[in-house]
Amino acid sequence: MMKQSEIKELSVAELQEKLGETKKSYSDLKLSHAISPLENPIQLRSLRRTVARIATELTKRDSQ
Repeated sequence: MMKQSEIKELSVAELQEKLGETKKSYSDLKLSHAISPLENPIQLRSLRRTVARIATELTKRDSQ
């Protein structure tokens, strides 16, 4: 999980790359959770929120 302060330090290119990676790991985790329940389903929530944080930061930078 990434903190907001860590996200703010990254460049736009790094953010876009990180967003792709995080979305992929989220979908992989979601798929494996559908097959057999995860030991720690809270991972899904934290990954989803990280995706949202990164996307929000990218949107903020686009509007500036």
